[in-house]
Amino acid sequence: MIIRAETPADAAGIRAIVSAAFAGDQEADLVDDLRRDGDLLLSMVADDSGALVGHIAFSRVWISHQARRTPAVSLAPLAVVPDHGRRGIGGALVEAGHAGLRAAGESIIFVLGDPAYYSRFGYTLSAAAAFDCVYGGPHFQALVLTEVAPKAGAITYAAAFGRLQ
Repeated sequence: MIIRAETPADAAGIRAIVSAAFAGDQEADLVDDLRRDGDLLLSMVADDSGALVGHIAFSRVWISHQARRTPAVSLAPLAVVPDHGRRGIGGALVEAGHAGLRAAGESIIFVLGDPAYYSRFGYTLSAAAAFDCVYGGPHFQALVLTEVAPKAGAITYAAAFGRLQ
């Protein structure tokens, strides 16, 4: 299995993975909308001998604080084909995404998900606590990548998130 950046030829396969993983089209529509709107910052697939078995998307978010607007990142969604779960595919996608974002100079990533899962990658509830976010709550976490990462502010997500039903 290899982890690689998505290509245009992967769009239908990514849609199938995300729809299967979430038992519906809402998250697949989100990925398509992020891609169409130009807000998909990093999109990676897990390719197992030519078959796509996993996908991760990272999109741009903005943090507003004291008249400053700073770029940040959202991880959403992470999806693995249901019959390939518990094989480390999701973790490999997360780690590869983090490496790419660190190399690109990103400073902080936010995720809404299970703290027991995402804490293994360094996400914490405390790192996200000072941020005002529509998704704030017991599953909203952040991973600080650099010392210059914002410490507080109001988060604005890409427009595609506002179209979720």
